[in-house]
Amino acid sequence: MKPTVLLACAFRWFPASRLAMALADAGFTVDAVCPWRHSLTKLRSIHRAYTHYGFSPADSFEEAILASKPDLVVPCDDVSALHLHRLYRKYCRRHRNPALSRLIERSLGAGESFPVLYRRADFIQISGQEGIRTPTARSIASVNDLKEWAQTEGFPAVLKADSTSGSEGVRIVHTLEQAERAFASLSAPPLVARAVKRALIDQDCSLVRSSLLRHDAVLSAHSFIRGCEATSTVACWQGKVLASLHFEVVNKMDATGHSTVLRIIENAEMAFAAETMVHRLGLSGIAGFDFILEAETGNAYLIEINPRATQVGHLTLGPDRDLPAALFSCVSGRPIQEAPTVTDNNVIALFPQEWMRDPASPYLRSVHHDVPWGEPELIRACVRRRRKQRASYGEQETPRTLSLARERHL
Repeated sequence: MKPTVLLACAFRWFPASRLAMALADAGFTVDAVCPWRHSLTKLRSIHRAYTHYGFSPADSFEEAILASKPDLVVPCDDVSALHLHRLYRKYCRRHRNPALSRLIERSLGAGESFPVLYRRADFIQISGQEGIRTPTARSIASVNDLKEWAQTEGFPAVLKADSTSGSEGVRIVHTLEQAERAFASLSAPPLVARAVKRALIDQDCSLVRSSLLRHDAVLSAHSFIRGCEATSTVACWQGKVLASLHFEVVNKMDATGHSTVLRIIENAEMAFAAETMVHRLGLSGIAGFDFILEAETGNAYLIEINPRATQVGHLTLGPDRDLPAALFSCVSGRPIQEAPTVTDNNVIALFPQEWMRDPASPYLRSVHHDVPWGEPELIRACVRRRRKQRASYGEQETPRTLSLARERHL
């Protein structure tokens, strides 16, 4: 009997669909809990799909887990990971449903480490204690904290709001005046209009509660490292890395947003940092780590952890670089059966990210463009959704130019 993995998605994040395909190819039965009409529901590889309700996310996940009875739960975004951690805390405190608590620990790792995953300054400080190269970091609770930072560390600096992802929770500041403005913006509760629009358009209700209850964000600051960004994603089990992928970021959606083009690299310092923190935190499942490769030295500075599947976790790139196969082997107890390498090109343009950034990007034709041509309905759904999203936000329409050689598939 094949083991079952449940993918948990709080909003419409396309890479979850790519991961579902890869996990199914590895041998899992794949269930999903996701918003209505998520791209996951377009896949032939999904066995059962359960509806995620944005205003009761934890209940949605709990109901899906009880119905699916999975061997493993994989969160595909930060909000899903947060709600799974909250479910674990809820049942640990009340000593109810120990089976659910055990499943979450089996899937995500040691429960005592969960709070650290969301406190950016604490994570960086713990990493430094383990001998990992990190920037200077501290929590910022007030403007006075900012002024103290300016006196001791100076600028430029990076301000981040905890429990956020992408560009919405990050500011690079060069002066105290900029830092104060960024602090006011990042620490303030989300505007009601923005929270409602996000809920209606993206089916992401994560901002609504904070907006209505006027919850302020917790901020951290870390020193700015001049260089290029890099990222690692790992499959791990009870504090041990099973397989890993390491990339240098070639292109991004914007200055602080998601990566769109990546170059495969081997970097011993990044591998050491990932393996060390997986062991220190007792992690299981899939996790990502973000780095800065310093321009002058090439040194790798660990800046952040992503306690969930990242947008590159589906890529199968050979021995010890196939995360789905490594997880399947660990859960099932069967020997690793790695999938064929998806490309020999060491530069990969992610779909739909690079296409969304620039439909005429030369990367779409000059490197491996990671389009799931075997799932034309998934591609159509992605294109339709992006057009609808652009119209809702008042953006200009962009031509559908994925690749002239592949246009007939659409």
